[in-house]
Amino acid sequence: MLSKRLISCLDVRNGNLAKSVKFVETRDIGDPVTTAQRYYEEGIDELVFYDITASSDNRNIIIDVVSEVASKIFIPFSVGGGLRTVEDCTRVRLAGAEKVNLNTAAVACPDLINQASAALGAQAVVLSMDVLSVPASAQIPSGYEIVTHGGRNRTGIDAIRWALEGQERGAGELVVNSIDADGTKQGYEIKLTRKIADSVSIPVIASGGGGKPEHLYDALTEGHADAVLIASMLHFGEYTVKQIKEYLRSRGIKVRIS
Repeated sequence: MLSKRLISCLDVRNGNLAKSVKFVETRDIGDPVTTAQRYYEEGIDELVFYDITASSDNRNIIIDVVSEVASKIFIPFSVGGGLRTVEDCTRVRLAGAEKVNLNTAAVACPDLINQASAALGAQAVVLSMDVLSVPASAQIPSGYEIVTHGGRNRTGIDAIRWALEGQERGAGELVVNSIDADGTKQGYEIKLTRKIADSVSIPVIASGGGGKPEHLYDALTEGHADAVLIASMLHFGEYTVKQIKEYLRSRGIKVRIS
């Protein structure tokens, strides 16, 4: 059995580490570079860096901060925000990222997934999906809709259909981020995570809502996730990486122990 991964999410706004609740009420909480280094030293498996306003501001990612974070860590590092072309993706890779996260631009131009996968390899392409719970309809039969631009724009795209298309186009991994659960610390959207994990054959990362180790266990077992993304639990000092991993291991989850 493969080890389950614990991934810390660094949401960055104007060069500062930030945190939101349901993609609103965003506030600055620290420095992403020193935070990344601390989590790496504590034994986090991977780090994800999102420039959360690059797409909504229609600008390029803050590449200098990406490069600075990459210089401090030696674990898989995934970066997203404002990546609109293969050239953008390549620039991020050259700055030290192992993987690129595609979200808004991939919805606008799905061929970007194919192009990035062909250029960088599927293992380096992560499709990030921001998902909103909506009434089920003929257009959105799953009851989960893809939204873009940091949760600002509704797309009318069914989340399950988009997950399958992303896989077919060459994404090597999916991040399933529930906007309804984001920052609430009340637990992951298990039904959504499981629906997508059971629909695809590539790894699925549960995101949004982790507040205590039990929530991670639920996402990895009931939700069938391959990894869990956490932010608030670490950012606000409520748990350490070691505490979380020891809990998961005590419940029979295989995790990497530093």
